[in-house]
This record gives sequence, structure tokens and C-alpha cells, in this order.
Amino acid sequence: MFDVSFSELMLIGVIALIVIGPERLPKVARTIGHLVGRAQRYVSDVKTDIQREMDLDELNSLKGQMEDAARSVKSSMQTASDSLREPLDDARKALTEASASIENLATTVTEEAGPAPASTEENNASSDSDDTASAPVSLPDATAQDHENAAPQEDTATLPLPGFDDQDTTTTHTGKPS
Repeated sequence: MFDVSFSELMLIGVIALIVIGPERLPKVARTIGHLVGRAQRYVSDVKTDIQREMDLDELNSLKGQMEDAARSVKSSMQTASDSLREPLDDARKALTEASASIENLATTVTEEAGPAPASTEENNASSDSDDTASAPVSLPDATAQDHENAAPQEDTATLPLPGFDDQDTTTTHTGKPS
């Protein structure tokens, strides 16, 4: 702090001995030592407080940066999630509409077609198999023209989904067994 050499300290000590006297010099020296010690501790405490404030400011700025980064990551994740959900919701809606359309078409076709006359071979085959299994319903000529691009006319509960042709490889594009 102060640049005081040993010779300067000796000079101050001699002057203090002459001015204060030999009886009171030890008390004054002790008091001055305590005051210098307190001053050093006070300066040290002030330095520590200033350093803490600087560190606190750095931590607050770092905290702000981390919060901004977290918000950025959260918003990008939300955006990505939303962009993935939209096609899935659209596909789900399209599948639901297609399923309802197929069910309506199947109901309409079965109502319009009525019971189909069975040939003798089909009667023999149906009597040998379960009563729940039935032959595919064929469309009359008038409705066949209306429904050229319609789905196969089989039981809709057993129809394979588009893209899942590996389950039933015996049907053709017309819906009739090959």
C-alpha cells in the first residue's frame, strides 16, 4: 500500500519516542496497530463485496442467456412438434372420412343389390363352410358404371388397408378373388 522503508520507520519511531515519551509509546503503538488492522480488514471486505457484485452481475447475465437459449429450444421443439402433428391429423381425418365413405358405399351397394342368386357350386361351398362366410356381392350393370372406381365389394371389416397388401394377396384390383 504505502512504500515505507526500514530507515523511514526508524525515523518515525524516534520522533514518536521523543514526542510521546517512553511510557505511553507501547500503548500508542498497539492502538495504531489495531487501527491499521481494522483498516486493512475494511478494505478487504469492500474488495470482497465488489467482487461478489461483479460475480453476481456475471451470473445474472449468464442466467439470462441460458433462459433465452431454453426458450429458443422450447419454441423450436414446439414448432417441430406442430409441423409433425399437422400431417398426422390430416391423415387421421382422411382415413376416418375414407372409412366412413367405404362403409356408406358398402351399405348402399348391399341395399341396392339385394340378395344375390347363388349358383349350385356356391351353394355346395357355402353349405360346407361356415354360415357366416358369404360370397362377394356383384354389382348390377347400372351401379357398376356409377361406381367404376369404387372400393372392392367385400366385407369392410376384412378389407386390407392401403399399403398393407401383404395380408391378403389373393384379391385383385377389382376385389374379386383370383
